[in-house]
Amino acid sequence: MKTIELGAERRELASKGERRQLRSAGRIPAVVYGGKKDAAPLSIDGKSLFQVLKGHGTNVIMNLKVGGAGETVLLKDLQRDFVTHNIVHVDFQRVSMTEKLEVNVPLHIVGEAPGVKLSGGILEHILRELRVRCLPADIPDGINIDVSALQINQGVKVKDLVLPKGVESLIDGGSLVVNIVAPAEEEVATPATAAPTGAEPEVIAKGKKPEEGEEGAAAAPAAKGGAAPAKGAAAPAGKDAGKAAAPAAGKK
Repeated sequence: MKTIELGAERRELASKGERRQLRSAGRIPAVVYGGKKDAAPLSIDGKSLFQVLKGHGTNVIMNLKVGGAGETVLLKDLQRDFVTHNIVHVDFQRVSMTEKLEVNVPLHIVGEAPGVKLSGGILEHILRELRVRCLPADIPDGINIDVSALQINQGVKVKDLVLPKGVESLIDGGSLVVNIVAPAEEEVATPATAAPTGAEPEVIAKGKKPEEGEEGAAAAPAAKGGAAPAKGAAAPAGKDAGKAAAPAAGKK
């Protein structure tokens, strides 16, 4: 890996307001630590750092020039403003080119899976970074994942990745990195149940609706045992028969 030179200046520990003024002047507060030296507060030019990140990413070995001396460092952490996402602080870690270290390396998908292109599957990118151990000079910018042969229900695991020489994965080999899944089936609405053949449709009566009292009166005979007797039918026998015959006997 190529080493990038980045200039820095020593600074005194400052208050929040003073750090804000520093950023307004185009410089970013920073700190360098690690190795056998004490941590040291620094400031770096914001535009220079942006060019380094744009061209080389975060896993880049830098020769941090402080005054006339240089230190080999790795960018360890970037702090951004919650609203503007501008970089507000940078941490650098001193490294030895002869000692292995642990870093996260981005995973990049290359190619087009036939399971997606031809069969309508969905590509799931599950693992986006790989934790590795290697010498600083062997840190890769990224690791490619070739998906050009993947069909539906096929995937790539960590053990399937082709790692550069000298790079060791710290993630379990059975962990899934990429997977092609079948498209979700669309739910079809169940049609309303049709009335059975031959069933009589509901009839809505026309005309004036019976009043509440009339309706109750009409329902009474049915509730007592059946419909009212038709006109001209014989009078009921028994007790009520005498009552019905009395008026007829007295009138001549």
